[in-house]
Amino acid sequence: MGEHTRLHDGIAGALILLGSLLAAFVHPYWILLPGIVGALMLQSAFTGFCPVYYTLSKLDRKQESDRTGHAH
Repeated sequence: MGEHTRLHDGIAGALILLGSLLAAFVHPYWILLPGIVGALMLQSAFTGFCPVYYTLSKLDRKQESDRTGHAH
């Protein structure tokens, strides 16, 4: 499994778990957080665009250009 896939799954899972726990123990409106994450994952299945993958790829390109000294 690729590094970006593992990071994506970890970020999505953490946001879903965090939102669920906050909804249970702090305020019910926190249920919107896992709902939004789920909606983004669903739209990603149809459009191919995922904000987390997009951000990870941008960060990866920036780190690569910082290492090599070339702008991408």
